Amino acid sequence: MATPRIAMLIALLCGAISHLAFAPYDIWPLLPLSLTALLWLSQRASPKHAALMGLSYGFGQFAFGLRWVHVSIDQFGGLPLVVSLLLMALLCLYLALYPALVMGLLNRYFNDRPLSRVLAFPALWLLAEWARGWMLTGFPWLWLGYSQTQGPLTPLIPYLGVLGVGLLLSLLAAALVPLLARRWGYLGFPAAIALMAIGAALMPPKVTEHGSVDVALVQGNIEQSLKWRPEMLWPTLLKYQDLSRPHMDADMVIWPEAAVPAPETMVSEFLHQFERAVAFRETEVITGIISMDEQEHFFNSLLVLGPGEHNGPYSPHDANRYHKHQLLPIGEFVPMEDWLRPLAPFFNLPMSSFNRGGFVQPNLTVANQHLTPAICYEIAFPELVRANVHDNTNLLLTVSNDAWFGDSIGPHQHMAIAQMRALELGRPLLRVTNNGITAIVDVHGHIQAQLPQFETGVLREIVPLQRADTPFREYGQRPLYFIAATLLFLAWRWRRDPN
Repeated sequence: MATPRIAMLIALLCGAISHLAFAPYDIWPLLPLSLTALLWLSQRASPKHAALMGLSYGFGQFAFGLRWVHVSIDQFGGLPLVVSLLLMALLCLYLALYPALVMGLLNRYFNDRPLSRVLAFPALWLLAEWARGWMLTGFPWLWLGYSQTQGPLTPLIPYLGVLGVGLLLSLLAAALVPLLARRWGYLGFPAAIALMAIGAALMPPKVTEHGSVDVALVQGNIEQSLKWRPEMLWPTLLKYQDLSRPHMDADMVIWPEAAVPAPETMVSEFLHQFERAVAFRETEVITGIISMDEQEHFFNSLLVLGPGEHNGPYSPHDANRYHKHQLLPIGEFVPMEDWLRPLAPFFNLPMSSFNRGGFVQPNLTVANQHLTPAICYEIAFPELVRANVHDNTNLLLTVSNDAWFGDSIGPHQHMAIAQMRALELGRPLLRVTNNGITAIVDVHGHIQAQLPQFETGVLREIVPLQRADTPFREYGQRPLYFIAATLLFLAWRWRRDPN
């Protein structure tokens, strides 16, 4: 068995390799195999050493899998390179605490029998991912299940969701450890997972179709370094207007997050005039904008312009809008801002003083269709999106500005997360971004059409209004917590029984 230091180094390398299981690489077998290596290394380790191996694995995974975060810190944060790297390291260390906790608990309470470890590990990992998804407002990135956008467990996503598929991946990884010791009885676990996937593929949720909708998704491709300059406001508005004009015969035209890069009160005259043109063409436009309520609270919002829901000229009190709920720390609000804002430009990014919208809000109503919106980071929160999908919801809509992350793996991971929501909730998804990836996803999670990154363009498509009645849409993640509790109970019950 490797010494503790060598084991930690191997765990670090396994974590680094595991990020290749996610988009844009999608080499999914690397994820369970890397976890198997971690579990094999830690079999006889003390709880402390097991936790350190978990910390090393997590740091390797997040340092490589989230390297896109450093792009925004380095290019737009106004910090020295050493400081930006330190901030990135602190973020990765925080996130690595979750796998460290899993491994420490596993070896503290479930280290006597292989069966106990096989049952406890997936339950602990699921609970750690769940906790990471809400602690400190939540960061549910690189959940294990996101490796399955093109994997063999994809058919199970409408039933179990991304967390449930992650549980099966971690169960597979745990079962491989005793199989390496030729304990063939543990073949039952991968066999059961394979049978579940085959069954789900043979009996997918029923899909019905209710017409179609003609959409035009506008990708403005505005450079992030220019986007918030005051002198760029009107050129930006005119660019989006000119790109949209040839597509005003579509049922709906959609602009990305903060396509209007100014508070609504500053551009009210433009909105009045533009809505008159939109209404004349009998289409409707959704745009990202900064809106403000009567108490002068600012929101990152989506606004609908056109002849539809509000049936009258544009007004800042129009109800057919959505306010972002899940705000990004530092990017959209600054905790302890009186202390942090004076320290560096990084804590004074544009759009970093927003208020939250409600957890549940009415769908946007556009062209007689009901759309569940999610702005940028929100699409990574399954239960938030699920809570806003109603029986009459026709489409999912997510808008973003991934220009913060340049030509990195971040936008590809973001796209894969959006595909998961379409699979879980059984609705087509429209994704509109400033510089890519702008795409249309069907109810099976397949990309129907997309625009190239870093190009100005409009994605015009007829989208079938399909609907799949998925079990995840009905029950969400709640059954998974019961499954995790049951696995932990059995693991505790059998932790000292021979097997």
